[in-house]
Amino acid sequence: MESGPEAFAGTAFALFGAGLLVWTGVCVRTGMPVADGVSRPVAAVAALLAGAVFLTTGCWLLAGL
Repeated sequence: MESGPEAFAGTAFALFGAGLLVWTGVCVRTGMPVADGVSRPVAAVAALLAGAVFLTTGCWLLAGL
């Protein structure tokens, strides 16, 4: 009964996490700032951790279907 909302949430989390990981990787590779007002290494690590958490959560939700 709850597979519809779970699938939507899992897809949203997974897409956001993957997009955040790709975006952070592109910023780091090209030397662009990841976040304004934050040192580059701290911002990159925080964004990579957040992206990994979102992607893992999305995969976990989709695996529970």
